Amino acid sequence: MTSPAPMKARISVIGAGPGGLACARILQRHGLAVTVYDRDADRNARDQGGTLDLHADDGQLALREAGLLEGFFALARPEGQEMRQLTPAGEMVLHHVPEEGERFKPEIDRGRLRDLLLDSLEPGTVRWGRALDRVGGPAGGPRLLHFTDGTTVETDLVIGADGAFSRVRPAVSPAVPAYTGVSFLEAWFDDVDARHPEIADLVGQGGAAAGDGDRGLFAQRNGGDHIRVYIIRRVPIDWISRSGLTIDDTEGIRAELLKEYAGWSPRLRRLISDNDGPYVDRPILALPVPHTWEHNPTVTLLGDAAHLMPPLGVGVNLALLDASELALALAGSATLDEAVRAYEATMLPRSTGTAKLLEGGAEQLLSPEVHDFGDDDH
Repeated sequence: MTSPAPMKARISVIGAGPGGLACARILQRHGLAVTVYDRDADRNARDQGGTLDLHADDGQLALREAGLLEGFFALARPEGQEMRQLTPAGEMVLHHVPEEGERFKPEIDRGRLRDLLLDSLEPGTVRWGRALDRVGGPAGGPRLLHFTDGTTVETDLVIGADGAFSRVRPAVSPAVPAYTGVSFLEAWFDDVDARHPEIADLVGQGGAAAGDGDRGLFAQRNGGDHIRVYIIRRVPIDWISRSGLTIDDTEGIRAELLKEYAGWSPRLRRLISDNDGPYVDRPILALPVPHTWEHNPTVTLLGDAAHLMPPLGVGVNLALLDASELALALAGSATLDEAVRAYEATMLPRSTGTAKLLEGGAEQLLSPEVHDFGDDDH
């Protein structure tokens, strides 16, 4: 099959996260038709996760291409760039306070960023409640999207923006994410200034981190007077069941954690003991390094679907940069094949280089040294 011109092609994005939505937005700005399919029942189906920092040299560049940079700055929290590094004894050893007007990597709640992108799209662009099962059809196209409800859609290009457990990835790569050996347990704190003033004072307007080499804590202020805490440990992936517990046994898990952090300061231990509601288990996964694939003219990947890495400040920014470069390649190429080749020629070496730098980087999450969790997608 001759590769069609992007302007005449049926382009399908799988996944309505920041990367998929940014790609769709930039395509539409250049007059290309695109449809986004997402498994969620609607835009409000679930909590979208914590806060993200968008960097001036990648994530913000993509939002500029999307015509949304000023909208982002109107919603972002530059004060969220504050960072505190603490010892397990509670001593502050580093305190970065952003300067007036500093906008290199302001924070934004993931849900607010998603809403900004969703509201920028033409009505009907996102088809909700469409969970992809697999990509069929010949490699040269047209492709057939098989959804879990039994329906199918024919398309000329499939863009996998569907995250760690991508259903598009198997069409180009057999790779699957593997456990890094480090796990997050997420805890939430609501109405922090009124109900948890000591924790609010500890964390400040941005983030606070502490580690001893074997375990760590990272607390980060979100919008709406919320704080999320990530309890970070080197544990088996099934540590909860091995401990004779279930994820719903909040008191049992809390008791186990307080034993593990017994030598830490009482003030920091409140990040473990005072949470509102249950914990959320989030093992840290990563794709093999390098993760590449043979060029396919009808399928490509972006973001975590292409290069899942430990949450060390690159995830959403790389996804947005991927999205922008792919959309611009499609807008400026004569055929889909030419566009996908041009995009992957830049994206794959970049993601491989970054992944090599971060390989084994989950261990940094436990380090007493300063690290950047700013855009983890949890």
